[in-house]
Amino acid sequence: MADILILYYSRGGSVAQLARHVARGVEEVEGMRARLRTVPPVAPVTATAAPPVPDEGAPYVGKADLRDCAGLALGSPTRFGNMAAPLKHFIDTLGAEWASGSLVGKPAAAFTSTATMHGGQESTLLTMLVPLLHHGMVVLGIPFTESALNTTATGGTPYGASHVAGADDDRPLSDDEKALARALGRRLAETARKLSA
Repeated sequence: MADILILYYSRGGSVAQLARHVARGVEEVEGMRARLRTVPPVAPVTATAAPPVPDEGAPYVGKADLRDCAGLALGSPTRFGNMAAPLKHFIDTLGAEWASGSLVGKPAAAFTSTATMHGGQESTLLTMLVPLLHHGMVVLGIPFTESALNTTATGGTPYGASHVAGADDDRPLSDDEKALARALGRRLAETARKLSA
């Protein structure tokens, strides 16, 4: 079994829900397994270090997760059209992985959640892909052959899976958002399998 790392930060739970649907898509591909991981929160002033294991949800990511994965799905809520600080902080620590080329040639994709339809989904996805390109990863999106991409009235873009969570983060994922997240996971896993062959 090859692992696809699904690495995300989720504050309100919407990105975590998307991550689970991406994981379902990964595991629809024979020989592929999803590995869900998250990053600890950051704050301007750190009083105590984050615990080594979160109280609930996915474990915190380790550098070995990146080295060992066959592909990477990166997820974050939108913060002013960009990824959230905790995920960016983790990415900024990957100088050794960049220098060694541990991610070169592996497929990668992104997913996000916003409060509103025009909350910066596409710019967030595009800016999340930039560091992955610097790492030499093979960037994937969602092709328009996925029928839900042509009919969605909620989230979903050709740049990656997305969700419109509402101002109170209380909107459930739509059927189209779920389908597109699974499609992204399948595409990532299928590409990883082909590249490793």
